[in-house]
Amino acid sequence: MPNEQTILLVEDNPDDEALTLRAFARNHIRNRVIVARDGVEALNYLFGADGEPGRDGADLPALVLLDLKLPRVDGLEVLRRIRANAATALLPVVILTTSREQQDIYEGYSLGANSYIRKPVDFERFIQAVGHVGLYWLGLNEPVDSAVR
Repeated sequence: MPNEQTILLVEDNPDDEALTLRAFARNHIRNRVIVARDGVEALNYLFGADGEPGRDGADLPALVLLDLKLPRVDGLEVLRRIRANAATALLPVVILTTSREQQDIYEGYSLGANSYIRKPVDFERFIQAVGHVGLYWLGLNEPVDSAVR
């Protein structure tokens, strides 16, 4: 699996962060992982403190794994801002959350999430889910070239 692509993991729960990173390791996903522990950190990483993308398209993450229940700015608002900006509008965003709320699923897709995955409680199932996400989004999916953005 290519490892030059960056993954932005937006996760406020240290246990879920550690499990996700272990699942990456168990699936041989060696991509650079940037962890944002709340919505503000995620937005600052993507857009800089001034709200404008501070990096060129080639420096954007290849994949955003986004929890919904975040402090300061929730995941749905992060997704809304990602989709509202031309530089990040096409970034693959996978919601990775414990929420089974139909309203969250509906809003996530309405705001442009590429996928909605409920975190399995069982660690082995979680490892499998993360492996599938990595294989698809980092290996099989054909992203838009950053020069086109």
